[in-house]
Amino acid sequence: MKLADIKNWSPEIESKITEQWKKEEKFNFNPKTKKKIYSIDTPPPYINSPIHIGHAATYSYMDFFARYRRMKGYEVLFPLGLDRNGLPIEMAAEKKFDITPWKVGREKFIEYCEKLLQETSAESIDSFAKLGISFSSYKKSDKIGSIYHTDAPEYRALTQATFIDLYKKELIYEDARINNWDPKLRTTIADSEIEYKDLPSTFNDIKFKVKETGEEIVIGTTRPELICTCGMIIYNPEDKRYQKLEGKTAITPLFGEEVPIQEHPLAKMDKGTGLVMMCSAGDISDIQFFREMNLKPRIAIEKDGTMNEYAGFLKGLKVREAREKVIEELKKEKLLVKQQKITHSTPVSERSGAEIEFIEMPEFYLKQIEFKDDLRSTINKINFYPQESKKILDSWVDSVSIDWPISRRRYYATPIPLWHSDNLVALPAPGKYHQPWKEDVPKDAEVFENGKYIGKIKDFKGKKWKGEERVFDTWFDSSISELFMLKYKEDGSFFKKAFPASLRPQGKEIVRTWLYYTILRGYLATEKKCFEDVWIHQHITDEKGRKMSKSLGNVIDPQEILKEYGAEAFRLWAATEGDLAKQDLSCSKEKIRGECKTINKLLNMTRFVTQFKKPKKPKTIEKTDKVFIDFLDYEINQAQWHFDRYSFWKPMLTFRNFLWEVFASHYIELIKPRVYNEEGKFKKEASDSAKYTLYALLEKLTMVLYPIIPQVTSIIADKLKISLDEFPIVIEEEIKKRVNEIDSLAQVNAIMDFNREVWKAKKDEGLGLRDSLKGWKIDNKFRLFEKDLIACHNLKV
Repeated sequence: MKLADIKNWSPEIESKITEQWKKEEKFNFNPKTKKKIYSIDTPPPYINSPIHIGHAATYSYMDFFARYRRMKGYEVLFPLGLDRNGLPIEMAAEKKFDITPWKVGREKFIEYCEKLLQETSAESIDSFAKLGISFSSYKKSDKIGSIYHTDAPEYRALTQATFIDLYKKELIYEDARINNWDPKLRTTIADSEIEYKDLPSTFNDIKFKVKETGEEIVIGTTRPELICTCGMIIYNPEDKRYQKLEGKTAITPLFGEEVPIQEHPLAKMDKGTGLVMMCSAGDISDIQFFREMNLKPRIAIEKDGTMNEYAGFLKGLKVREAREKVIEELKKEKLLVKQQKITHSTPVSERSGAEIEFIEMPEFYLKQIEFKDDLRSTINKINFYPQESKKILDSWVDSVSIDWPISRRRYYATPIPLWHSDNLVALPAPGKYHQPWKEDVPKDAEVFENGKYIGKIKDFKGKKWKGEERVFDTWFDSSISELFMLKYKEDGSFFKKAFPASLRPQGKEIVRTWLYYTILRGYLATEKKCFEDVWIHQHITDEKGRKMSKSLGNVIDPQEILKEYGAEAFRLWAATEGDLAKQDLSCSKEKIRGECKTINKLLNMTRFVTQFKKPKKPKTIEKTDKVFIDFLDYEINQAQWHFDRYSFWKPMLTFRNFLWEVFASHYIELIKPRVYNEEGKFKKEASDSAKYTLYALLEKLTMVLYPIIPQVTSIIADKLKISLDEFPIVIEEEIKKRVNEIDSLAQVNAIMDFNREVWKAKKDEGLGLRDSLKGWKIDNKFRLFEKDLIACHNLKV
């Protein structure tokens, strides 16, 4: 595609360019490079649905980073990962095919998940290509930098290998504990996968009886269906109302169970009646209380979210049904004193939206509590952009209070690679991908008891081994993305050269999951930080600043944007709309359309400049030309500082303004008489100085814009016969010295003010821009530029 073939920029032009880039394998990564490696651990998007506008904007930013670093001389590793594991995939398959794993069985359900993924993966890759994202392509002889899938056998094999290592280090153990349970998805979930929502509920004041005295006491609760699991009644030690109850026994209503009454500071005198019913697993505080008091919990809720035999007459009912039924019975027996409607902060699953229950289940845990100080030290060695985003991670580390439950009772995820026989566990050798739920125990497996190695599988003939059926938490997979990218356990010399990864770019909402777990896993594997830099971004909202959602009808499909306006306009909008690291960006089609004008302005400027033959650099650069060259060089130097810190907003506003105002509206108008030199008023050297400066400004502007709008700048670079392989480096000390010699920045601004003043005066007098203006005085401060100013404005002085 040539500039001569283009009238106005369009998406059709872009499709031809990106198609050509694909054929050329333009962004190959060379693993044998002698350059310094710059690696970007991109967030693998879930492909259960097409990429959204947030993906389009944030991956464009990542491409800014990648292209800029290539220009700075790095060998850039910028792979595209596609997340194809876990609950989002399963939920999408259930919805699309109207199935559940419990109806069709595990093997058939996995086939449905794979069918879904075949349909959606290609669409995601195509969208990124249209955006002009320069993911590292690769020569077929080496796999580093290729597109990877988190459900690929080689990726899952690495996940399993890291588990095996951690197990052998005794950092993984199995324990039956009360865990967060998603009754809709029927699986354990971690604290980081929970969000709290204010949901409508009722606060119920219920009569209990004191066994020893027969008196009635009133206790308030939002969970009356859990009266059957009550283990103790407590009151605050300072509460004189109830001190007489110390050591006595309460009898639970409807169920007739005897429970002790004790003082405990967990009870608040000003909350409810001051008496608190402590259930086995009503909430987190209940669970912690039972552990503290060494009480044996009674779990009344089954895995499917229905009540069990501990619930007596409520057995078989779903939790909400049981709540309604028990309230009905309490009213019948005149045991319900008062009922008040409230809004209650309720833990819900981020994935399914179901209210969390707490169920005792055996799960595998990865130790993390004992490493919190090490993690804090490691985190302090990482650069955060913006710096304030580090507070999110610091706060999360402080809040971690239990080890990480890493096993899940689901299907489309990496299987846990072990086999059981009574109290023995068999672990395979790391390196291969294993599916224990349908495979025999490997002949080279090692056997462990209580976490300790006790022999080879061959030493245990006659033992019957059952394959583990559980899978890993998705974050256990995702948290090795940088290890996989840098060929951990596959290519030792490359990993040593490339680790730690240069950059982790990601959203603020997954700091406590993906970022935290990756730093934890990276530290446990290497005892080092796994990233040099972390860049945290905010969100893309609608024009009114609202989060996009189908229910609001405000979702903007990036495919529509790309089809109507093209990627270049969208990328330029993303770079100039605001600082995505510090604020949400409101997506406006009107503003994106406006950037189409900027793209075409740049093309028109190129047509204007290239009508003149580029001269050799003159021995003397005219002062007018020099101050404009200095002005741009100064801004390039400033931009480099910002670009190095992943900040593109302010520099891009400056360069867009330079294109429209400084370059097009002022410099070009100022030097037109000299560059055309139709009346021969200027020497050839002076005219050549203007032509040289036109090229110099356009070439440098093209180079600095390339990371943001690579397609149009590639067309322009081809016309200018320049390379975009290097960023135009400006030495800070040198440009400061040049600028200070004649105060170039102030001079350019003064020239533009002068131009505006003259143009206004002509307009006020009804004159055209080329009409002469008599009696205009030129201040002495403009003596260096006087000849250009007089010629430009046709001044009669």
